[in-house]
Amino acid sequence: MADDLSVTLVLGGARSGKSAFAEELASRLEGPVLFVATGVAVDAEMAERIAAHRAARPASWHCVEAPVNVGDSILTRVDDVRVVLVDCLSFLVSNWLLAEEATSSGEVSEHAVWPRVEDEIHGILHAARSRAAHLIVVSNEVGMSVVPDYPLGRVYRDLLGRANQHLAKETVSVYLVVAGIPVAIKALGVRPPRGER
Repeated sequence: MADDLSVTLVLGGARSGKSAFAEELASRLEGPVLFVATGVAVDAEMAERIAAHRAARPASWHCVEAPVNVGDSILTRVDDVRVVLVDCLSFLVSNWLLAEEATSSGEVSEHAVWPRVEDEIHGILHAARSRAAHLIVVSNEVGMSVVPDYPLGRVYRDLLGRANQHLAKETVSVYLVVAGIPVAIKALGVRPPRGER
C-alpha cells in the first residue's frame, strides 16, 4: 500500500450495518465528503431503496451516482473533497458482470470480467490518491454462504471475493461488520511462517 493513501475497507453481509458504519467513519473524518453510489434502480423496489439512502445522507455531503468508471467520477467532482466513500464495490462488480452477460454469446467467465473490475479498483485508488483523500469502500462478504447453484452466481461470488482481497491489500484497515458490530480484522490477520502453506 502506498504511504500517501489512507484506505479503509468495510465488509459485511446483507443488512449487517456495514454502510451505516462506513458513513459514521466518513462523518468523523475531517473535510468534505464525496459519497459515490454504484447501485442502479433496476426496479421499483431498488428505486425506493436508493431514494431512502439519498434521504438519509447528510445534506452537506457531495454525491455522485456512478455504476461504472468510478475513478473518473471521483476525479471530475469538486476539488475540496477530503473523504471519498464508495458504496459499494458489490454493485460495481455486479454492474460489470451484467454488462458482460448482456453482450456475451455464451456463459460469462471470471476471466472475461476481472480485467474491468481490476481497472475499476486501480482507478478508484488513483483518484483518491490524486485528491489526497481518505478512501472508504463498502463491500459485501459473500464467501461465507452456500455455493450458488447457478453459474452466474458462482462467477459473481468469485469476482467479488477476488476484488475484496485485491483491495484489502491496499488498505490501512479492514472492518467486518456483523449484526451492526464492527470488528477490525486486518490487525488480527496473521501470515503463516515461511515454509508452511
